[in-house]
Amino acid sequence: MTVHFIGAGPGAADLLTVRAVELLRRSPVCLFAGTYLDPEVLAHCAPGTELIDTQHLDIDQITDHLVRAHRAGQDVARLCSGDPSLYSALTEQTRRLDAHSVPWDVTPGVPAYAAAAALLGTELTVPELVQSVVLTRTQARSTAMPESEALANFARTGATLVLHLAITRIRTLAGELIADYGPDCPAAVVYRASQPDQLILRGTLTGIADQVEAAGLRQAAIILVGRALTPALDCTVSHLYDPARRRDG
Repeated sequence: MTVHFIGAGPGAADLLTVRAVELLRRSPVCLFAGTYLDPEVLAHCAPGTELIDTQHLDIDQITDHLVRAHRAGQDVARLCSGDPSLYSALTEQTRRLDAHSVPWDVTPGVPAYAAAAALLGTELTVPELVQSVVLTRTQARSTAMPESEALANFARTGATLVLHLAITRIRTLAGELIADYGPDCPAAVVYRASQPDQLILRGTLTGIADQVEAAGLRQAAIILVGRALTPALDCTVSHLYDPARRRDG
């Protein structure tokens, strides 16, 4: 018996990997976070699968379900929003499984920021403009951030910023970022990327908070900030594809 941590992607049922779909089909137990998941994802599960929504469960209650399935000899599909490598509590859960000698593995998924960039039609790294992407979050009523990871430290780099779990603080955050990125810096918010009720907001650091508040967004949205988001952006040719580069070895 194995607990399979599966990246559910941004939510769309057809963005799961082939491996993820196969694991869902053959696992008699499936734990998922109903807050962020398109119900169509669960259609990949076999009839009779025990479906457990974890959105109101704490880590110990989730662990109890996983251990119980292990003792019953049942594989478990543990769906994680986006990719398990980001904000999935993978470390917390696997540490507890190890303590109970429960085997586990990880199947990657499409991260939310990649789905958002696809909807925006945007490459987040543009030659000679920006070559780094910072994936981070901010602290409100949540787990403390390391002091070295203050948003201002990242902003000084000029990298493309992707802010998770921060939509309720967008007005404050936009104000903080203006000092380094400028008031006219492009910003975008993508709500429930790839799902039927997805919403895309585009603007600048000056006005993006007004759009978010007018739309009433409170969760399941990510914020992207940076010059790479400039509409109809013109840029230099990267070295890899430069026609002037010698390709004779």
